[in-house]
Amino acid sequence: MTLHKLVQELAILAPPFLLALTVHEFAHAFVAHRLGDPTAQRLGRLTLNPLRHLDPWGVLAFIIMKIGWAKPVPVDARYFKRPRRDMVLVSLAGVSANLLLAVASGLLIRLLIPLNSLIPMPVFWPLVQMIAASVWINVMLAIFNLLPIPPLDGSRVVQNMLPPELARPYARLEPFGFLLLLLLFYTGIISRFMLPLITFAQGLILG
Repeated sequence: MTLHKLVQELAILAPPFLLALTVHEFAHAFVAHRLGDPTAQRLGRLTLNPLRHLDPWGVLAFIIMKIGWAKPVPVDARYFKRPRRDMVLVSLAGVSANLLLAVASGLLIRLLIPLNSLIPMPVFWPLVQMIAASVWINVMLAIFNLLPIPPLDGSRVVQNMLPPELARPYARLEPFGFLLLLLLFYTGIISRFMLPLITFAQGLILG
């Protein structure tokens, strides 16, 4: 890929990627705060400012592999009235926010298409590409984060739904989660699992 092509691609993908990560982490912080945990607010994470959420390694991974991550929002379950239930709600908040953003992006494209003759093509086509990328990125992040591999959101859901005698050994897998994710990426297992789901969901949203 030429440098010019890479810059064009990043210009299309970067805005929806930053928005998707920011909304995801903000949703975690917002729900945790509403459930009584002030940790995210105290650390400046209850914000839609993307600079407060970005992880440099996650951004670099997105540039290279087209999949990335943000800094996890810190959550202290000791503030919750029902810690196990509330941790599930906080964990699902980011995924839900991404799915809502994907649907909103799909609706926006449907509204834009009839206006194609009113908007100059050099503006209209990159805009449509960017919004379509928003659908793909948000669906991808939602599905990826639902994987039950620590420290992804799906693992938090599973951990807090398991009986305590199973939740404790499951939680001990977290130090190895990142290595497991790298292995699954390297072998292509995650791609083979996720791509059909992403394509199916994208088709539903975009028609």
